[in-house]
Amino acid sequence: MKFSVCVEAVYNGRDFVSSMREIKSLGYDAFEFWGWWDKDIDRINAARQELDMRAAAFCTRFISLTEPSARQAYIEGLKESVQAAKKLGCDTLISQVGADLPGVPRHEQHKSVVDGLKACAPLLEAEGVTLVIEPLNLSVDHAGYYLWQSDEAAEIVGETASPRVKMLFDIYHQQISEGDVTRRIRKNLDLIGHMHAANTPGRHELDAGELNYRYIFEEIDAAGYDGYMGLEYFPVREPKNGLTEVLK
Repeated sequence: MKFSVCVEAVYNGRDFVSSMREIKSLGYDAFEFWGWWDKDIDRINAARQELDMRAAAFCTRFISLTEPSARQAYIEGLKESVQAAKKLGCDTLISQVGADLPGVPRHEQHKSVVDGLKACAPLLEAEGVTLVIEPLNLSVDHAGYYLWQSDEAAEIVGETASPRVKMLFDIYHQQISEGDVTRRIRKNLDLIGHMHAANTPGRHELDAGELNYRYIFEEIDAAGYDGYMGLEYFPVREPKNGLTEVLK
């Protein structure tokens, strides 16, 4: 299992590069984050090279794929994100798909997402960057978001039919939305390009909650997943304590 620590979640409000140094000292070789446009990418990249760390993933600009009228803006934002990814040596970008549009049939929004991703595929394939779309839970954190089912995310990826478009399976979100997480992961494993982990309820450390992460990780590892498991949780203890427990 390869782990990546989400700096903005686990070290929320702390200096980014100092957090990278602590992450490395604890035994992690990869990090991730959310938006690139509000950060000093050159400083982060210098620290990444100094510490010999990998930037596992970060987000594209938050532009809706459910709205056909926003598609060109999404593509332009993706082009900028790809350039930032190349600077950081990162080959995975995380994308939300946008809001559920009131009054617009669901099948039309689904088609808009697929058409938008198909339009992005040539750029992604040429640059060697994988875009992962993320289902999110509606009941606790992301009311009004379009994509919440892992099966629909898998359908979208299948219909896009590009090796550079996959899904992000966030175990925290899908436990809230669907449950049955290990079976769903095994079912869609070939379409999953990245994963996230946090415990429920509360989105806190992996060793404190209703999910048995030792079992979940063993099942994912046995299934043959070779991507990163992003640790994207909000700690209630000092960050180093929860991160140390994960490696144990």
